[in-house]
Amino acid sequence: MNYILTYTVYVLILSVLMGISTWKLFKKMGYNPLFAFIPFYNYFIILKETKHPKWWAILSYFPIVGPIMMSVFHLYLMKKFGKNLFKDQILTVILPFIYMATVNYSKDVEIEDENANDLFLTDEEKDAKKKDTFLGSITFAVVFATIIHVFVTQPFGIPTGSMERTLLVGDFLFVNKWSYGYRLPMRPVAIPFLQGTIMDTGQKGNPKDDPKSYVDGVKLPYTRILQFNKPQKNDVVVFNYPQDSVHTAIDRKDPYVKRCVATAGDTFEMRAGRLFVNGKPETVLGDQEVQHRYIVTTGSQLDIPSLYNTYGFLPVQEIQTDKGYLYAFQGLTDKTAAEIKGLSQVIEMKEDVSPKGEAAIAYKDDLRTKIDTTQSIFPVNKPWNGDWYGPVRIPKKGDVVAINNESLPMYQWIISEYEHNSLEKKNGKIFINGKEANQYTIQQDYYMMVGDNRDASLDARFFGFVPEENIVGKPMFTWMSLQGAFADSSSTYQAPFKIRWDRMFKATNTGEANKTSYWWIAAMILILFFGWEYFVKLFKKKKSEDEL
Repeated sequence: MNYILTYTVYVLILSVLMGISTWKLFKKMGYNPLFAFIPFYNYFIILKETKHPKWWAILSYFPIVGPIMMSVFHLYLMKKFGKNLFKDQILTVILPFIYMATVNYSKDVEIEDENANDLFLTDEEKDAKKKDTFLGSITFAVVFATIIHVFVTQPFGIPTGSMERTLLVGDFLFVNKWSYGYRLPMRPVAIPFLQGTIMDTGQKGNPKDDPKSYVDGVKLPYTRILQFNKPQKNDVVVFNYPQDSVHTAIDRKDPYVKRCVATAGDTFEMRAGRLFVNGKPETVLGDQEVQHRYIVTTGSQLDIPSLYNTYGFLPVQEIQTDKGYLYAFQGLTDKTAAEIKGLSQVIEMKEDVSPKGEAAIAYKDDLRTKIDTTQSIFPVNKPWNGDWYGPVRIPKKGDVVAINNESLPMYQWIISEYEHNSLEKKNGKIFINGKEANQYTIQQDYYMMVGDNRDASLDARFFGFVPEENIVGKPMFTWMSLQGAFADSSSTYQAPFKIRWDRMFKATNTGEANKTSYWWIAAMILILFFGWEYFVKLFKKKKSEDEL
């Protein structure tokens, strides 16, 4: 069932429930009872009768925003019929169609004029009315922010160093959701601003037992509109983690940000820690710096805090030995590595490159019987690692690939999870949708997403190809940058806290070394946001004076 048809079915179901539970109330307001069943128009009438902006009705069935607005409109309707108590409001929000039906079918319910008794209100009742107005303002501020968050742009933080030194740990970005066409929401009933779970309430660090922030049973299929562009090589892209087993909803899987190093149809390869696409060395843009992992042996302890102040990002593991100290540095550029090698304490320094042909397989248990696919190289049946990987061709829509016991680990997630087919192995044979198969036609484009800090990046070399349906958009700009905002559990030392003012309001996806700052646009938006009400009052005051 396509997106529009599924959406229409949901709207019709809600409209029928609305009509059944309120038709008598509409009749008492002087309208044809059938109007209670008409989508959007039923809420238009409620807003008209309760003297609220009628255009709000268009928000009735918006994904995520719609449930909030509908609750607000239901509250307006109940207040119209004198249901103003706190218990009435709670029941209206929690059990809307059930509670409204009890009011609808009661014999003594009548319309109540909210403004008729304003002159006789006590101070306490006036305060309560002001609070209702204030809560209404807060609600619509949340709704406005939710619309921006869901339909335009979404904030995103960088908690790890996988994209150093392009995106720094502690950078906070805004992501443009329209960069590659807008992906329509797939779980329309959800708590605003939360990605997958509400909070860590069960086993610490285990999201599988945490309450979800969305209703998984109300779902819409994947659909993307106005797609004029697709991810290109060297784009920095935000996408949903493909192998997230916690969330079945694609748009609720954990968001990741990496560089698209190869697109559908390209051939990707790592040779001794160097990246090649279609047999050619990668193109390094102006805002990228090639980085590698180094092992350093010293005769005495290094002053790591001082090095942090000099070089910025510098995660390192420090081990004291009988002969001195051993350091494993992440993400050193050639220049930084040369300068550290020149320190008087350094005895030996070498790049840490995994041997060719050594498979990087991690296990969940000491007996090495259960493979940890999250931390293992993809696919698990290849003798590859992070430094020696491939060559592998990135699947492209329309590709016909051979399916056998050797190739299945490469394509099983594509067949069963990303393209939603049933996949079984019986007696050494492979069955797709119940039929024996030795080939499969790829249904969508895939991408290879890899971090700029290659030796400290959990990327497509581990979780495999990224489906087009998982693409969220492009980072637009950094609105805040805080060094030391996130702790690095893999490093012995932590970066000192400071605000990186020079990175704020700079574009993130230009590929240029010196990016333009857009702080003046941010300042204008803030002035308009906080000063709008002042300017409106000033204009009204001037208009009144002119009329006098």
